[in-house]
Amino acid sequence: MTHTDRGTIMIADSDFGDADIERAIIEEAGFALDVRQCKSEEEVIRYGRGAGGILTQYAHIGAAAMDQLPDVRVIARYGTGVDIVDVDAATRHGIQVTNAPNDWCAEEVADHAIALWLCAARKINEYDTATRAGEWQWQTGEPIWRLRGRVFGILGFGAIAELIAERARPFGVELRSHDPFVAEERVRAAGVRPVSFDTLVEESDYLVIQAPLTRDTHHLFDRATLARMKPSAVLVNTARGPIVEDAALADALAHRTIAAAALDDLEEEPAKQRDWRPDNRLLQLPNAIVTPHAAYYSEQSLRTVRAVAAEEAVRVLTGRRPQSPVNTVG
Repeated sequence: MTHTDRGTIMIADSDFGDADIERAIIEEAGFALDVRQCKSEEEVIRYGRGAGGILTQYAHIGAAAMDQLPDVRVIARYGTGVDIVDVDAATRHGIQVTNAPNDWCAEEVADHAIALWLCAARKINEYDTATRAGEWQWQTGEPIWRLRGRVFGILGFGAIAELIAERARPFGVELRSHDPFVAEERVRAAGVRPVSFDTLVEESDYLVIQAPLTRDTHHLFDRATLARMKPSAVLVNTARGPIVEDAALADALAHRTIAAAALDDLEEEPAKQRDWRPDNRLLQLPNAIVTPHAAYYSEQSLRTVRAVAAEEAVRVLTGRRPQSPVNTVG
């Protein structure tokens, strides 16, 4: 069997630098691989004609694309979140959507959350910037508070949040969490106190967002929510960018409504834009730390997520059940 006998699988977009991992899996299974860098749904439609499967990292695939790409049977997401795919439309079109379960990068995201927290709480970036500019003073970071005894809140208590709590505990913080979908007994069993959302927002000295992006969590941290936080609070977001309203957060940081924020993503992710410019106000503020949606990254996690996406597409197109289905198809 030649590698074109079974049809084509398209990589709609990725920033991994090559497609060697995917190519080995896809061509070994008898499919051709078409590698693209789509920055819009229109480009997905243009290049996706005839493809039986699509792998996507940032490119949006909605009902319009599904209407015009009748051969597509599987959309495999590089990663866990599937907000870039219209899952309901996929189900109506009989298209299987797959993702990568959280454990592919759980350790990395937990490590990154703790790193962001410590950098913000200990003013590492502000000290570093001042020192490079010739200012050698401990006062640059005033005020800094001792971590021990302060309240460390986590929004969400899934697998990654549990790893974050495990890492934060040795610092002597009081661990609290709010997750309406997790039994309070499980939260308590992890040595964390379950609290209401209001209590989490109002009493946390450090608040880490590790919740999924849904209709309910979109812009959950808006002006009203941020105004209820402590003026000394540090907000960390290692979940999806749009959970926090960028403009509201920029105002809160500029006016010191809260002390600092450390984010692994922005509301409008630059990687999804063709001509991105760093003009987001958050990037100009000394009390904001922003990393480029890199919390998931290690050499090991990258190899895993690329292989998972390619293998899921091949499974579906060869009539087998996916290991990580997002929807149920016929």
